[in-house]
Amino acid sequence: PGDGEWLEVEMIDQAMNAEMDKFVLVKFTGRALEIICEVNLSFKVPVRKEKGRDVLYLKLAKALYGCLSALLWYHLFKGTLEKMGFKLNRYDPCVANKNIKGKQCTIGWWVDDNFISHKRPKVVDGVIGAIEQRFGKMSVTQGDQHMFLGMNMRFPGDGTVQIHMGDYIQEAADTFGEPLTRKIASPATNDLFEIDEEQTELDDDKAARFRSVVMKLQWVAERGRPDIRLPIAYLATRNQSCTNHDWWKLRRVLLFLMDTIDNKRIMGADDLGVLYTWIDSSYAVHLDMRSHTGGVISFGRGIIHAKSNKQKLNTKSSTEAEVVGVSDYLPFNIWIRHFMEDQGYKLRENIVYQDNESAIKLEKNGRMSCGQKSRHINIRYFFITDRIKAGEVSVQHCPTEAMLADFFTKPLQGGLFHRFRDVIMGWKPISALAEFGFQS
Repeated sequence: PGDGEWLEVEMIDQAMNAEMDKFVLVKFTGRALEIICEVNLSFKVPVRKEKGRDVLYLKLAKALYGCLSALLWYHLFKGTLEKMGFKLNRYDPCVANKNIKGKQCTIGWWVDDNFISHKRPKVVDGVIGAIEQRFGKMSVTQGDQHMFLGMNMRFPGDGTVQIHMGDYIQEAADTFGEPLTRKIASPATNDLFEIDEEQTELDDDKAARFRSVVMKLQWVAERGRPDIRLPIAYLATRNQSCTNHDWWKLRRVLLFLMDTIDNKRIMGADDLGVLYTWIDSSYAVHLDMRSHTGGVISFGRGIIHAKSNKQKLNTKSSTEAEVVGVSDYLPFNIWIRHFMEDQGYKLRENIVYQDNESAIKLEKNGRMSCGQKSRHINIRYFFITDRIKAGEVSVQHCPTEAMLADFFTKPLQGGLFHRFRDVIMGWKPISALAEFGFQS
């Protein structure tokens, strides 16, 4: 994006242009029947009576929302791109590439919202023209700023992308419905995982708002503000039994967001041939004594993926929790590796960092490192051993002071919170962790 053309293309209502491949009847009654007969007088002819009411049955010719429209549109658009010579990425069926004039042209799409990129602007114009020949005029946004799926994206020309989601955050704050003016330093306090069982549950209206805001902020945390991912991951586990204490925790997240609403996430890469992954687990922090896994992946500037989630089984030690955490998060590392290779970027190094030496030994040696206290660990958690032996990934020790995944397992405070946040938000490169023992 730094030295090429990146365009956002909206194919307005084109998802409704896909032909229905099944026999589907639509039943019209009441006011809907009156409107459709006003639009097309010929529809009055087949109107019939059913139990004293006028009824009209019509065969659905084109896709309709709720009737497999997205899938039908996907196959139509995919087929069109393939006829144009584009080849799908095998690991993301909504990304397609074609070599044009010696450079790669990439198209990605989400239903009928698309982005197109190429080094040469004229190539992009040609691709848009070819698509418009099939589907008609499209809404095209050019330049270095785009609104895509709720993200305000800016490409400043230095090889990075900046993402701002202030409007989406404001929408969540409006739904919350309470004043949010106090300034706070972090989105969660040390008691994030604690549950006060004496607290009363929220009434129906407040519980509905709680769930709505948490769902909105899950998207914000995923795309624009990974610095709130841990508290939102936890609050998502409280949707079915949210209390006043949970409401207070959600309010703190919103106070933090409103105070930092202008903050932008920055993503870039120092070297697309080197992938860095940090994985960590907090042992038995949930009420049911399950542990919490955090994982984060970077190409050197900002992060491209992060995960913060409660483990799905109980473990008997912190070491076992770490091994389970690697088992849970490593597939994302593997997927990114395969995706990038299909995009034409082969990794030279793929490094996974952990701060638990015992877990590292188990992962490198498998059953050979199992002692009396670890024999019960299921063999499925040692698939990383096979990846290491195959040379697909290496596991290295990282000091806790530089363990970036800690940000997604513990409600950090003070200097450590800001140290990791600066790196996660892309304001500082991962090399800034070197003074704390990180070795890339």
